Amino acid sequence: MSGTSEAAELYSTIEESARLLNVACSRETVWPILSAFGDAFAHPGAVVAFRVATALRHVGELDCRFTTHPDERDPYAFARSNGLTPETEHPIGTLLSDVQKRCSVDSYGIDFGAVGGFKKIYAFFRPDDLQEASRFADLPTMPRSLGENGEFFARHGLDDRVGVLGFDYPSRTVNVYFNDVPAECFASSTIRSTLREIGMAEPSERMLKLGEQAFGLYVTLGWDSPRIERICYAAAATDLTTLPVPVEPEIETFVKSVPYGGEDRKFVYGVALTPHGEYYKLESHYKWKPGAMDFI
Repeated sequence: MSGTSEAAELYSTIEESARLLNVACSRETVWPILSAFGDAFAHPGAVVAFRVATALRHVGELDCRFTTHPDERDPYAFARSNGLTPETEHPIGTLLSDVQKRCSVDSYGIDFGAVGGFKKIYAFFRPDDLQEASRFADLPTMPRSLGENGEFFARHGLDDRVGVLGFDYPSRTVNVYFNDVPAECFASSTIRSTLREIGMAEPSERMLKLGEQAFGLYVTLGWDSPRIERICYAAAATDLTTLPVPVEPEIETFVKSVPYGGEDRKFVYGVALTPHGEYYKLESHYKWKPGAMDFI
């Protein structure tokens, strides 16, 4: 299979990075994913990134995500057939295929953990073909919270700005990523009122400073509640010292431990807010090209 050598190189990078971060990494968990999607790494437009987060549930994990461009292969069916994720009767098991029937998907992304294994699939839409959140709200497999919050999305100018949908199979949640977000959404006063409206924790001054530099945001939805479970604001940088906030010690360790390709390094630094507080995450691009869609 084309891309086998690239997959092997990436596995060695993950293994070494995990060691430096004191994260458990076994070949039995990681290699089957890289091997199954090996052709993705040979694609000239491939994007590969690593991520860590400060939330307790993310401690001891190193996440990796990569793009895979459309072919005749359905990425979720392919993952199941290769034993990467189990069959499920939960609606999330058919949601991606329902989305594919409703609109054209430009490319896909795969997310996995060095410890947790296969986790997510991302469906990317073309930048000139952003989708309307309301277009997906009536899908029987979609969390009802998408429709329940339709007025909220429309009022903030987000309804027609959906650039990516992310399907988290172990957590049984859906992420809705908004691109070309109106600048007003990142003003401190708007962030405060937005978080208050959807029942999130009061933001710290640090969060507000980072939010003012954000380029995009996303919300996390589940099937058990009509409410938005989490909202995340993300800022991009090639030098972390240019960010308006300091980074955590564990994130500094991550930056020193994972390599990057090309002459310039690129980071996406995000702050996620829940009803119980906030946490931070950093994505470091290992392989990317200008103009490629960012993960958040």
